[in-house]
Amino acid sequence: MSLKQKLVALGLSSAVALAGANLIAPAEAPNGEPVLHTYLDPVEVITACLGHTGPELEINQFFSEQQCIEMFAKDLGKADRQLRRLTYPVQLTEGEHAAYLSLIYNFGAGNFQTSTLRKLLLRGERVAACHQLTDACGKHGCTGFVYAADIKLPGLVERRKEERKICLKDLYVEQNH
Repeated sequence: MSLKQKLVALGLSSAVALAGANLIAPAEAPNGEPVLHTYLDPVEVITACLGHTGPELEINQFFSEQQCIEMFAKDLGKADRQLRRLTYPVQLTEGEHAAYLSLIYNFGAGNFQTSTLRKLLLRGERVAACHQLTDACGKHGCTGFVYAADIKLPGLVERRKEERKICLKDLYVEQNH
């Protein structure tokens, strides 16, 4: 059974959330398969499964695949609700939704809420907002959201490029019609 089928079986039915899951899972774990134990991510945060973090995690915990999928579905649902709240009343395209869901899942809703990306999006500057994924300016220059704990992570560079590509996909189609 695919990850998508497992998430649908757990009640996650939003097509856009499922599109986001397909973007998030490969970025969070090798081949999109859950890591069935806790580990320290590149910036020393205790993590498990498909990017799950939280105060309940301890080093040397183990999980079944089912537990990991359930955690992912819960985390994804929470991130999706946060995204919808923070982008209201904008009607996101499927690509925007998937890209920004991936960003919130990785970067946090609080960071998204105060970002220039969100400000641009709410002002209707949707293409510029998508470009913020790779071009946002901060204390490290205009490199996008690719730093964690002041460390530039190559995996985030690639993830943000993919998010931007997906974010822009539907916008360019809409502009040409």
